[in-house]
Amino acid sequence: MNPFVYLVQTGFDLYIMVVLLRVWLQWSRADFYNPFSQFIVKATQPIVAPLRRVIPSIGSLDMATVLFAYVLCVAKFIIIISISSGGFSFEPSFLFLGLLALLKAAGSLLFWVLLIRAILSWVSQGRSPIEYVMHQLTEPLMAPVRRVLPAMGGLDLSILVIFIALQFANYAVGSLVGNVWYML
Repeated sequence: MNPFVYLVQTGFDLYIMVVLLRVWLQWSRADFYNPFSQFIVKATQPIVAPLRRVIPSIGSLDMATVLFAYVLCVAKFIIIISISSGGFSFEPSFLFLGLLALLKAAGSLLFWVLLIRAILSWVSQGRSPIEYVMHQLTEPLMAPVRRVLPAMGGLDLSILVIFIALQFANYAVGSLVGNVWYML
């Protein structure tokens, strides 16, 4: 693999996760005065603010930020293919691949946020600002699972159930889409 492709892919993937995290923070009505939330807002505000003037939200879903994340996914493919082939290349299939990459990035973000919350629950001595935001983001997903699962003597297995469901969804979409899903 070309090392420049790796750097471009990693940079795009990290920033796409930051942009999607902004969407998730707004959708879950998380505390925007939290230092972690402020970092996310400041990292995305220069591009999102002008877009929000033009593209309206649908309910609590910020469509301008979602569109920005989608454009980043498509741009990632254009730049990676251009680096790999040595010249500019655009194909209409990049639009579909961008949508798939956005879906996969959202699942990946969910995985990492759940993992960070699980680790913080083991090592945190108190309510850190990051732990508080992770709780606000993941509790709407974990509470219904926790209601169905019986109490396990102080162990919260709801994260494990969500991890298994995420992995199942990953394999299900991969079997529908094909090998391109695993290369995104």
